[in-house]
Amino acid sequence: MRFRMGLLLDIRKNKLLYVMLLPVLLYYVVFHYVPMYGAVIAFKDFTPRLGIWGSDWVGFEHFREFFTGPYFWRTIKNTVLISFYQLLFGFPAPIILALLLNELKHAVFKRTMQTVTYMPHFISLIVICGILKDFTSSEGVINDVIAFFGGERLTFLLEPSLFRTVYVSSGIWQNIGWGTIIFLAALTGIDQEQYEAATIDGAGRWKQMMHVTLPGLMPTIIILLILEIGRMMNVGFEKIILLYNPGTYETADVISSYVYRVGLQDFNYSFSSAVGLFNSVINFALLISSNWLSRKFNDTSLW
Repeated sequence: MRFRMGLLLDIRKNKLLYVMLLPVLLYYVVFHYVPMYGAVIAFKDFTPRLGIWGSDWVGFEHFREFFTGPYFWRTIKNTVLISFYQLLFGFPAPIILALLLNELKHAVFKRTMQTVTYMPHFISLIVICGILKDFTSSEGVINDVIAFFGGERLTFLLEPSLFRTVYVSSGIWQNIGWGTIIFLAALTGIDQEQYEAATIDGAGRWKQMMHVTLPGLMPTIIILLILEIGRMMNVGFEKIILLYNPGTYETADVISSYVYRVGLQDFNYSFSSAVGLFNSVINFALLISSNWLSRKFNDTSLW
């Protein structure tokens, strides 16, 4: 009763804020929570003619089919490896760039560098993939540089062993500038008196970064790392399907691209829903585990 009364008083006091919040709540309810009931088709032999509730119940048959199928280990392996490489190389990149930008004292040059690194994030993914295909083709700019230094020309996107490198490195280039926004904002919250005290103690720029800047950023880093681990299995299918081809399925085919092919191209909705539900459960388990470990060892967590 106290909670309800307090909530009502808060709504009356901040009714304009709640009105602003309402479209966001409606968006998540309509497009995220209401469709969740459709996940039941993962346990049914769904046909559009019969509808969700009229289709036959098959239990875990689709899950068993996926676990014993020929593409299970391939999609799991590729998803985990690409996500791991993104976490290993992509996650620290915005932190390093933010630290470097923070050390720049020339305001105009600093703003210019920020703008240049932000720009790729706003380029359409279709355009990005088109640029990648042109640059990595046998007659592209990258091969021109390789040939200039005496190397052999390669068609990067036709080489299974190079697909992950192209995918991860292009993702870093596209998102590194955008990712620095949060870290640069966190840097402004660090108490400047700590830098003054470190200077008095004889600490140079490097030691100030190691003992003042990084500890000040650590809570933000940990929270974002937990969120990143929680979506490790969510390798977006859009960029994958724009770049891969049957010759690179061996190293490029991930769970999301497999779900796309099976669900939207082969119209096997129940099987693709089962695979997607399995993927979501793994992500949920990773999120819970990473948050628990973070809370246990450094007292910083999402909840």
